[in-house]
Amino acid sequence: MPTPLLRDVVAVLDELYDPSWADDWDAVGTVAGDPQAEVGRVLLAVDPVSAVVDEAIAWGADLIVTHHPLWLKGVTSVAATSPKGRLVHNLITHGIALHACHTNADSPRLGVSESMAYALGLFDVRPLEPDTDDEQPDRGSGRIGVLQSPTTLAAFSEYVARSLPSHRSAVRVAGDPGRPVRTVALCGGSGDFLLGAAQAQGADVYVTSDLRHHPVSEHLEQPDPCAVIDVPHWSAEWTWLPVAASALAERLPEVEVKVSTIVTDPWTAIVPGTV
Repeated sequence: MPTPLLRDVVAVLDELYDPSWADDWDAVGTVAGDPQAEVGRVLLAVDPVSAVVDEAIAWGADLIVTHHPLWLKGVTSVAATSPKGRLVHNLITHGIALHACHTNADSPRLGVSESMAYALGLFDVRPLEPDTDDEQPDRGSGRIGVLQSPTTLAAFSEYVARSLPSHRSAVRVAGDPGRPVRTVALCGGSGDFLLGAAQAQGADVYVTSDLRHHPVSEHLEQPDPCAVIDVPHWSAEWTWLPVAASALAERLPEVEVKVSTIVTDPWTAIVPGTV
């Protein structure tokens, strides 16, 4: 079979993660690359950073698919005098395309939140806040499901830490360690906007990232609030990479697909506090 072109790979990605599903503020799609260029190797990663580009060059990748976009705001220069400009020059010099699937990959089937739900072993998974589009009944923000067996918040927190990829950051927990946990709500990436939905849907615990002090503090003042677990942003969203890689490989079997395991979480160490 002939080697697919970049436009062919992008068409498959757009079918899986329709750009029209992206939030208005987002910047998804192809950042660099010739649509007519052949693509034999695809590397998937969370962040478009220099370490990932170096990995792609060493492996001989033709395309990098990242979850996070390189830019979310317009620029007037891609000069190599800036880190992101240098990255673009490096990509072009080595003939590597870059494509981002961000908020368009958060809500659908085979998306970020669904991937995280299955990484945590949930059953009966459904959107936490369903989309109103009847053509995509499985699409929506976050996910909610149940564990195979009830456990405690303390044990579940340890399970979450083991189930997500290793990192140098921290898993933070708010709630009674002995609280029973069976129903779990979650959102891959920054998800404090769904904290109320998790409470309303009867979750025992809500797992997400980038939780801020005030929303969690106010949440805990409610009668019988669900517990909250804050996990590293990179670690939660990495769970999507093997799922997306498998979906891409299934649809384009002539393309070699690899998932980057480089930890691009920006935090490099934690110092435990005192009680």
